[in-house]
Amino acid sequence: MERRALLGLAVAATAAATTAPAARASSGGGAASPDTYFRLPIITASIIHGDGRRGVLTIETGVDVPDAALRTRAQQSAPRLRAAYNTVAQRFGAGLRPGAVPDIDRLAADLQTATNATLGRPGARVLLGTVMAV
Repeated sequence: MERRALLGLAVAATAAATTAPAARASSGGGAASPDTYFRLPIITASIIHGDGRRGVLTIETGVDVPDAALRTRAQQSAPRLRAAYNTVAQRFGAGLRPGAVPDIDRLAADLQTATNATLGRPGARVLLGTVMAV
């Protein structure tokens, strides 16, 4: 009986914790707006598993650009961004030790550097979705 009560409290606490950030994000708490955000196709890279088999690293990316002029440039440069992101992903996958967990912070920093270099100036923010090593 006590476990059920604790489980109910845990579910209620989790629901309250997940709705509070969503409410802040919808009220302008720094979340990407549909007007400033655009998605790019999924990026893939080859990796090696711990047992020597080959695998795939998939990365979902998007770009948030609040500045209208830079957003236009970013949307026009989407093929160049994809090429730069593919290069970063291939280097990242090649440097990943077999069986190791990907360092998402380093990947995000490398993608942000590639974005700034491709667009010619900072102002666009790379947003990562799912990063999966299979």
